[in-house]
Amino acid sequence: MSLNKRSASAFAFVFLAGLIVGQALHSAPAVAQALGNARVFELRKYTAPEGKLGDLEKRFRDHTIRIFNRHNMTSIGYWVPQDAPDSQSTLIYILAHPSREAAKKNWADFQADPEWQKVSAESQVNGRIVSKVESTFMDALDFSQIK
Repeated sequence: MSLNKRSASAFAFVFLAGLIVGQALHSAPAVAQALGNARVFELRKYTAPEGKLGDLEKRFRDHTIRIFNRHNMTSIGYWVPQDAPDSQSTLIYILAHPSREAAKKNWADFQADPEWQKVSAESQVNGRIVSKVESTFMDALDFSQIK
């Protein structure tokens, strides 16, 4: 076989292998979801009592995120609304968990963590810093940029 034929064969092999791998990667989220292994996202919204949003942000910045990481809770992002009155009292964030079942275990482990219990108690010496918690579990759609 001549060099050009070998090069053409090698190129064809690499090209076809790339197509197969690309197709497999493209369908992986659907397969994982069908098997119950899809990553699940959790949207959480915390309402802080008047004047306590800064304390809540500080607890997340200085402690909570690090403890989340220890318990397999992946932080996607943290936000405050731009418009009043929510801008003065609301923290919104998204976590990712390997599955809904894992999320339940992650939260139980997080709540039982001695460091978290200490941080929570210390951050509330001057009163509660969270008055309401809302949680919504979400699945990423096939066209979502994050999965």
